Amino acid sequence: MYRTHTCGELRISDAGRKVTLAGWVQKARKLGGMTFIDLRDRYGITQLVTEEEIEVGREWVIQVEGQVVERQSKNPKMDTGDIEIKIEKVNVLNKAQTPPFTIEEVSDGGEDIRAKYRYLDLRRAPLQRALALRHRLAQEIRTYLDGKGFMEIETPYLIKSTPEGARDFVVPSRMNPGEFYALPQSPQTFKQLLMVAGYDRYFQIVRCFRDEDLRADRQPEFPQIDCEMSFVEQEDVLNMFEGMMRSMFKNALGVDIPDPLPRMSWYDAMDNYGSDKPDVRFGMEIHEITDLVKGCGFSVFDSAEYVGAICAPVAEYTRKQIDELTEWVKRPQVGAKGLVYIKIGEEGTKSSVDKFYTPEQIQAVCDRLGAKKGDMVLILCGAKRKTQTQLGVLRIEMGNRLGLRDPKVFAPLWIVDFPLLEWSDEDQRFYAMHHPFTAPKPEHEQWFYSDRKEDLEKVCANAYDFVLNGTELGGGSIRIHNAQMQQRMFEVLGISKEDAEYKFGFIINAFKFGAPPHGGLAFGFDRVCALFGGQETIRDYIAFPKNNQGRDVMIDSPSKIDQSQMDELYLESKATE
Repeated sequence: MYRTHTCGELRISDAGRKVTLAGWVQKARKLGGMTFIDLRDRYGITQLVTEEEIEVGREWVIQVEGQVVERQSKNPKMDTGDIEIKIEKVNVLNKAQTPPFTIEEVSDGGEDIRAKYRYLDLRRAPLQRALALRHRLAQEIRTYLDGKGFMEIETPYLIKSTPEGARDFVVPSRMNPGEFYALPQSPQTFKQLLMVAGYDRYFQIVRCFRDEDLRADRQPEFPQIDCEMSFVEQEDVLNMFEGMMRSMFKNALGVDIPDPLPRMSWYDAMDNYGSDKPDVRFGMEIHEITDLVKGCGFSVFDSAEYVGAICAPVAEYTRKQIDELTEWVKRPQVGAKGLVYIKIGEEGTKSSVDKFYTPEQIQAVCDRLGAKKGDMVLILCGAKRKTQTQLGVLRIEMGNRLGLRDPKVFAPLWIVDFPLLEWSDEDQRFYAMHHPFTAPKPEHEQWFYSDRKEDLEKVCANAYDFVLNGTELGGGSIRIHNAQMQQRMFEVLGISKEDAEYKFGFIINAFKFGAPPHGGLAFGFDRVCALFGGQETIRDYIAFPKNNQGRDVMIDSPSKIDQSQMDELYLESKATE
């Protein structure tokens, strides 16, 4: 037996017990003729003590036998801080090289070196807690959905490429030269086929793949909590998965969330927060002031389609700070041309456009935003949706600067009533805002079948997103379940009958055999874990993540393959300079 206990479970009640522990040496130190060793495993750390000389190094794997004794100098920060093990025997199981960084709560290693030695970084307590939370959440999901009659069914990873959404990862087929599989961006069509097959409550925690540009909350491969239900309307789906999230918050974090959750239309979210994933933990909502400032001789506002503003409690900002904020909104990531302000300070109201407006006109703007002494009104203008988005980015930045986005405060809500379609001026065609299997709201079907662009732009999708603290955790929709409506959707999206038949003929044909009304959604599991853990980056919640270039620097992947493999797959290598 390598161990009788883990390094995290012994307490003062175990004093006098003979035990055997095994783990990694976190540190060893000598003090007053005594040797103290911190022994670590994934359950915790236990202090060992001996009067003898012991040769051990950092990260050596050892086994110790000894007696649990009360610790003279207790450590209240450790679960095992009331006891220590008086060593009677040490067995070195494996020596180790000195690691390239400290394996402690806070490491001295940079992100790159820790990624290269990810298996060492995973020994650190913060990552162990993150992966333990991920495990608990996965268990909660399965327990909840099983209790609601859902069946976990696996769908295939090698499927057909349908490049209508994000870019596919493709896999060459050796047995079918010149032909390729695609890795699924989502099991969307398969879960709909399962509804046609009569499996009315399906789920899986499924791996999906998208060949996209990466960022802190996106990986080329990612798991979804993927679900679908038959004989449901939107309200049934929202209630079911609101219940799942409520169970996860309660059982994994001990947090109660509102019952029912707030709901907000996409149009209200854009108008008031400049985002379809609003962070509602703080105010600072957007207000339109076009009618108050247009036509007063200030050409920038006079020529703008829309003028909007937010109010932030930063009247103490100096001119230098305001100039810095102006340059910040001009960055390409935001894209504003400038920033107008109204400062309500101790010495009165001052604006960067005072010469164009009377004090009464300036006060009318302040009144609309509810601005008071100590506040500053920040104003942007331009095309309506673009300016609202810029104000939304500015609002989040001010929320960060003012410390209003506490990761321990949770404010979930549903966003509903999205536009079904997005018009591209560049391509002169509509794209599906979600995906081409999303149904229009029943009350908008007359517009959906209209040939007028203006009518199609008014159609709302029978869709919904679950948003938490400014992040979209998941979304879904009621699906199209009859072949005629699905064919109409392809027609609206400019997909020819031949192309639709080639890419999606299997699901159109399946609908002809009695598809039930159905809908569902999927949550991004990595994002769920990160936000539940109070973090914005998902990497600590993934055992072996990729970096921003989509590379695994630990195993050096992706990499070239042998020419013999290339030949078997009928691939030609592309010479690089």
